Amino acid sequence: QVQLVESGGGLVQAGGSLRLSCAASGRTYGTYAMGWFRQAPGKEREFVAAITWSGGITTYADSVEGRFTISRDNAKNTVYLQMNSLKPEDTAVYYCAAAVLTTKYNCWGRGTQVTVSS
Repeated sequence: QVQLVESGGGLVQAGGSLRLSCAASGRTYGTYAMGWFRQAPGKEREFVAAITWSGGITTYADSVEGRFTISRDNAKNTVYLQMNSLKPEDTAVYYCAAAVLTTKYNCWGRGTQVTVSS
C-alpha cells in the first residue's frame, strides 16, 4: 500500500500564494503519476494537475493553467503544488492522489483545506 500525506493548506487572501506538499510512503515502486484534485463545498471532486513520475510530464486543468505549478522530488517521494494568484473560487479541500501500478488514480490522501478570502 501507498500512504499519501498532504500539507501546506491554509487561509490566504486573494492574489496570494500557497505551496502544497504530498509525501508518499510505503510501496511506491511502480508509481505512474501523481496528481492533485480538489473538492469545493457542494461540488464534485475535480482534477487540478498531474505529473508523471518518470518523465515529469505535466497536465493542468484550464482553470489553473498559468497560475499553478506541479513538481516532484523523486528522491523524497514528494509532489508539490505551487499555487499563485489565488482566487476565492480556488477554495476547496485539495487531495493528493497516486496511480500505482496502473494509469488510474488508486491511492488518495485525506486532503488539506485551502481557503482564499476576497
